Amino acid sequence: MTERKSDKDGSGIDLLESRVGKVVEQLIDCRKQNEMLQAEITSLQSILRSCKLPVAESDNGGTAGSFSYEEKIQIRQKLVTILQRIDVELKSEITG
Repeated sequence: MTERKSDKDGSGIDLLESRVGKVVEQLIDCRKQNEMLQAEITSLQSILRSCKLPVAESDNGGTAGSFSYEEKIQIRQKLVTILQRIDVELKSEITG
């Protein structure tokens, strides 16, 4: 009768160890994904910082509510450039 109890305890411990092992593997995977996401965020932040957008100003130095046509074109071109850089980085990360 005591042998059955020790067998159950042994299988319970084995089950617990296997579950703990799976949780540890998941944690390691999550850490790797977190590192990758942090690297992507840092990369995107540097791209955004490198692209300066024009700022529409009012007469007293504050920000006005609208941009001129030329400024809108510049902003659109900058945004296209940002998206192209993001696309290039994502493609290089996938192939690399």
